[in-house]
Amino acid sequence: MTIGAGPRGPGVLVIEPMGNAGRFLVEAADRLGLRLYAATHEDVHDGYPGWLRSALAGVCATDLADTPRALEDMDAFCRHHAVAGVAACFELFTPLAALLAQRLGLPGNDPLLAGAARNKILMGEAFAAAGIPAPRWAVVHDVAGAHQVARSHELGWPLVVKPAEQGGSWGVSVVDGPDRLASAVAAAQQYTYAYPHGLKLDSRALVQEYIPGEEYSCETVVADGVAYPLPVVRKDTTEGRYRIETGHTCPSGLAPPLARRVQHTAARAALAVGVRNGIAHTEVKIPPGTRTPYVIETGARLPGDNLCEIIEAATGVSEAVAYLQAVLGRVPDTAPSATGAAAIRFLLPRRGGVLRQVFIPQTPGTHSELHLRPGDAVPEPADSACRIGHVVACAETVDRARDLADQVAARSRVEVS
Repeated sequence: MTIGAGPRGPGVLVIEPMGNAGRFLVEAADRLGLRLYAATHEDVHDGYPGWLRSALAGVCATDLADTPRALEDMDAFCRHHAVAGVAACFELFTPLAALLAQRLGLPGNDPLLAGAARNKILMGEAFAAAGIPAPRWAVVHDVAGAHQVARSHELGWPLVVKPAEQGGSWGVSVVDGPDRLASAVAAAQQYTYAYPHGLKLDSRALVQEYIPGEEYSCETVVADGVAYPLPVVRKDTTEGRYRIETGHTCPSGLAPPLARRVQHTAARAALAVGVRNGIAHTEVKIPPGTRTPYVIETGARLPGDNLCEIIEAATGVSEAVAYLQAVLGRVPDTAPSATGAAAIRFLLPRRGGVLRQVFIPQTPGTHSELHLRPGDAVPEPADSACRIGHVVACAETVDRARDLADQVAARSRVEVS
């Protein structure tokens, strides 16, 4: 990645830019002529790749898991460097970003509601208060509580069991009977701290009604409380107990009236969790035979899964640029400038082990990237951490983009021993 070296304008502090969306923020800051700063722990900074280190104008080294200390350190850093905007790259730090922006008097999200974008229990309460269609749910502390919920028959079968605080499909299970509840609750409660920062997590689990139907996602940029909807994306997942994302396609293929309904619902969800100057990634499902999008969850952050790349390739809209504009108090650029299509497909292993070999064919209209290298450990296929790599296809139509990506993924070979 080449980052320009011209004069820089306003500064933006990104609370932990390490992650899938970090590189898109770096590219967006370069386009906008911004100084980009990072807030992170010094040990985490030691592991930053060279491209990220070279892109930063400075680093605020602090303990992000210690909110009072982090706020003091970042406050002093931002005032010293005349920082004009605060952005979060990791979902779990979005409440911290809201508190810092309020403290500095900068555009930000509502700190009183920001926890609802991180904690799914608070999120469910916020959706209910706003009248947003969402799955019914119950909070459980242990397996006995999950069995009690199941015996009530209020949520039916199957059930979704997930952590109160986590992302990336980690710890999420779909169970079709009581004999699998114990392992599902254990999977949801295995995460007590989020690494690499050691941030303490809510150890409770949610037992949630399963909503059938196709899955979609939609980002919403909000600037000064005004919502700007972005394109709807179709999501594909595995079946069975673990629902791992296998790919995304933009545009979604939905009829325009239904796509607009998804955008409207996603915008309501973003506002319900306190997004006022930022971006929200919202996931929905539409049950068969209905036109009602049910919000599964929303996060006050840029999307992962290289969705920023897919959406820009299809529409010309840079979500990262729009996000940075929003945190600076500017009107975001969200008008599409292209009418193509793009799809991404992830390469998943059949089992965990050691990666021996990967082959991805070179096909016109596509490009690929490896997440793991031969010799790396491959986790069991239970969440997105098991992905070996991905392929992106760009074309003039949705069907062509999907077909291209599917063909390359089908012809790819992954050997795990």
